Amino acid sequence: MSSPRVTLVLGGSRSGKSALAERLALAAGDPSGTVWYLATGVATDPDMAQRIDAHRAGRPARFRTVECGAALPDALTAALTDPDDPTAPALVDALGTWVAAAEGLAPDADGLLASLRARRAAGAPTVLVSDEVGMGVHPPTAVGRRFRDALGEVNAAVAAEADVALLVVAGRVLRLDRVEDVVAALAEDDSAGEGASIHRAAP
Repeated sequence: MSSPRVTLVLGGSRSGKSALAERLALAAGDPSGTVWYLATGVATDPDMAQRIDAHRAGRPARFRTVECGAALPDALTAALTDPDDPTAPALVDALGTWVAAAEGLAPDADGLLASLRARRAAGAPTVLVSDEVGMGVHPPTAVGRRFRDALGEVNAAVAAEADVALLVVAGRVLRLDRVEDVVAALAEDDSAGEGASIHRAAP
């Protein structure tokens, strides 16, 4: 089985999602080769600047950092033109800050998907980190709700394009199945007379 070309790693704050994504990106390429680290965060206040500095200081030497901000699709495509290793893995950290940086919270999702397809066609692995914000407290502000919805839509679009989608919770990892695969499996169970097993955990 070939290694996945597009991997999405979802999780909450401090869940371990970035650490997992870094390991996956490092393992996806040549053991001594470059890994593109595409950072979308922008230092808008001292706390954010401190977080960015901490991330930067902790990156392995193999990472070649590009602070691309909102220009993520272009940065993903540009990595394919590297004369030394056009198929080097790319790690995107993270989609949440990319959405937040987009004008009107309307990122170029179509451009992002096109760049992922171009990288897949070239055989260049891509690992993307994103926040799972839809399971928390309902945002009290309109802009907070727009951000949550915009990021949720981007996450769903990237997950549909990804070969593998993972959810990290408290340092533990769940592999996420596609909806159509789950529906097909349930239909197969029902046709085999095993549908009752789905509800065994219910009281």
